[in-house]
Amino acid sequence: MAKPLVKARFASKVATVAKSASFHEQLIEKLRKLLRGRQFVPGAKFLTEREIAERFDTSRPTANKALSSLVSTGLLEFRQGAGTFVRESVLDYDLQHLVSFTEKAKSAGKKPGTQVIALQKLSAADAPAALALKVPHGEPLFFLERVRLADGQPVIYERRHVVARFCKGMTKADAKGSLYGFWTTKCRLAISGAEESIRAVNATPAQASALGIKTNTACLLVIATGFLEGGVPLWYEETLYRSDAYEFRNQLGGVSGPKPAQGRMR
Repeated sequence: MAKPLVKARFASKVATVAKSASFHEQLIEKLRKLLRGRQFVPGAKFLTEREIAERFDTSRPTANKALSSLVSTGLLEFRQGAGTFVRESVLDYDLQHLVSFTEKAKSAGKKPGTQVIALQKLSAADAPAALALKVPHGEPLFFLERVRLADGQPVIYERRHVVARFCKGMTKADAKGSLYGFWTTKCRLAISGAEESIRAVNATPAQASALGIKTNTACLLVIATGFLEGGVPLWYEETLYRSDAYEFRNQLGGVSGPKPAQGRMR
């Protein structure tokens, strides 16, 4: 007779857990709906744990769990000693297409800016990028060092080598704007795409100084080689993105058949 009773208690516990999980998901969706409204604009202080518990008739631990979930997904941010706030809009990095930073910043409602630290011509013999660019040692390259800004805040630190013969007239004025725009419009180049690798790094003192962050702050480093049509290399870059200002997003399709791994061991 004990076994049916044990099963009944187990089933009751499972039902209680399922109900709790369902309520938690409903609470998160209700909070998301609030965030989509006009009451809580980016930068505004959000409801406290107590206010959520009272407003939605739930416990404070459940309210805290829902807040933590929204913080982890990037919709809210917790500020020590101040509370929870609606996160300011961040810039998206498109993992499938080449998109101008200038256009990306504008679409996010931010004013783009560029600080050109250096623009100089050098020989490929003096540049480690020569191997990636597949050019002979005597080939002239442009070396470009820039900081990209959104609403005056440094968000990207960029070091780039460009094959000079494809854009002989590049000036600092050109470098202050969109390079994609300069290449496709003024130089009439047909860019086919780029090969990228992305990894997490800690900012060096020089990088941190350029981005206005603390040394060893976690950032995302993109190393890329860009190509013209026909697979001809045009640029090689090492670009550092502030992790608090950028989100890397991608859209995946359905489950496919097994394929060889595309990554490599470090």
